[in-house]
Amino acid sequence: MAHQFHQKGREVGKKIQNFSSTRSFVLLPLTFFLIFGLVACGGKSPTVSQQNTEGSANQDNNLTFFDVTLEQADEVGRPIWKVRAKRAKYTKEKQIGQAESPYGELYQDGKVVYQIKADVADIEQNGKQLFLKGKIFATDPNNGVVLQGNELEWRPQEDLLIVRNQINGSHKQLQAVAQEARVKTREQRMEFSGGVVANSVDPQMQVRTEHLIWKIKEEKLIGDRPIQIDRYKDNKISDRGKGNSAEVNLKTKIATIQQNAQLELLDPPVQIASNSMTWNMNAETVITNSPVRMFQRVENLTVTANQGEMKIPQKTVYLTGNVNAIGQRRQSLKSNSLTWYLDNKLVEAQGNIVYRQVDPPLNFRGETAVGNLQTENIVVKGGSSSGRVVTEIIPQEKANRQ
Repeated sequence: MAHQFHQKGREVGKKIQNFSSTRSFVLLPLTFFLIFGLVACGGKSPTVSQQNTEGSANQDNNLTFFDVTLEQADEVGRPIWKVRAKRAKYTKEKQIGQAESPYGELYQDGKVVYQIKADVADIEQNGKQLFLKGKIFATDPNNGVVLQGNELEWRPQEDLLIVRNQINGSHKQLQAVAQEARVKTREQRMEFSGGVVANSVDPQMQVRTEHLIWKIKEEKLIGDRPIQIDRYKDNKISDRGKGNSAEVNLKTKIATIQQNAQLELLDPPVQIASNSMTWNMNAETVITNSPVRMFQRVENLTVTANQGEMKIPQKTVYLTGNVNAIGQRRQSLKSNSLTWYLDNKLVEAQGNIVYRQVDPPLNFRGETAVGNLQTENIVVKGGSSSGRVVTEIIPQEKANRQ
């Protein structure tokens, strides 16, 4: 192809020599189109059209063009990008140098997937990729996502749009800042990386992590790195969740936190730790199906169990399986299940009750128990078969040895 353009250039050049009076006028656009014709690679060649040119035939490295249009098509002739600019400076190193007020469209499968614009930008194209540097705005006309950054790269063969350098993404459902955003247009999937801070309006929350995947159609956020989720009420943090990974369903307002999952509530002041927990922000419940530890700061009371559920507005906790509650004076209550009313500082336990206190040292065994563990005011009752409570009084000398 390069040989054909050079040959055509020599033929046209001979004709130009016969018209010396118009030599400088004709040579400028000819030089421009010869340069762009030599850059074709992959699919159809990038094309550039312009209506007016400033410069000199001896200054090919710095030409200025007005009303420039850059177009690229795939192998079957479908457009993959179109960019127009009111004014552009051409340099030898790049297809197009600095462009003023560029705007255009990015295409996938012949359809517009993003609209782009900027005040000023450096534009570079090589037939397979399009690069823009400047204050870039990219808008998805289908879902309303707007990405703002200082660099844009479009790789149509990979179905990949990359926006880098101080990303600001906005949508009716989510606002996010990061260092980079990678968009798979067909999948409607966006990956934020580098200092990610994402804010959701409904539910009102903030997510902080280093890598966040947003499945736009499914309305899901997926974090595969250590992540922090702050839940807000009246613009103030009410609850905070942490974990090594998490998934947030923005539609159902349910967050599933995995691996070293923690949830800290302000009202009531409780910390919940487990390997996995489901946090329903709409219903304000927390469910764990793996071993759980709950700590109440005010009463200095710690409860562990195989699994549990908390209803936050009712300030009530339900625990089952190997339940063990320990108070600040080492008094303890073991049971098969336990209901903890945090507001009333009351516990109700069922099944294989073992209550133990240190001062004075004694043990109670039975089938049910109810009372205030903090004040050591516990009533233990026997089961339905025997109806007896087994009381073990530990001598002081034996208690001291323990």
